[in-house]
Amino acid sequence: MREDAPGTVHRLRALTVLLDQHGGAFAAQHGLGGTDVRALIALLDMERGGVDASPTRLARELRLTTASTTVLLDRLERAGHVRRTARTDDRRRVDVTVTDAAKQLGWTFFGPLITATRAVLDERTAAERAVIDRFLDDLVTALEAGPEDGPTRDHR
Repeated sequence: MREDAPGTVHRLRALTVLLDQHGGAFAAQHGLGGTDVRALIALLDMERGGVDASPTRLARELRLTTASTTVLLDRLERAGHVRRTARTDDRRRVDVTVTDAAKQLGWTFFGPLITATRAVLDERTAAERAVIDRFLDDLVTALEAGPEDGPTRDHR
């Protein structure tokens, strides 16, 4: 590990803790669990990416069983956060969407965080933002591999 890497790792950890605190506060304020919030984020990411969100895809994304995902979706649907609709091309398949009310609720809470992040990024050049994006993409890829598949880690 390079000499300056521990500082970067500690900064990322501090950021992760802050983001987790924000997510936890949002969850607690609205009677949600951590997995509920992760599910809503995953569904919104699928929507932004133009990907059909199905219970099976969500289960895979969250690394849950399909049975656990059904319970999760039942809970989110009862709370008015998601809607499940049968696909028109195959009624055995179901699409899951986040309701407009849930999106608005999320925006009222996370909007200031997103705005602050954009303000920080606006202070960077396009080249700096490209390096940041590449670093974050590479880090996500490395961490998605999991500890058993990922690179050897130096825990200094």
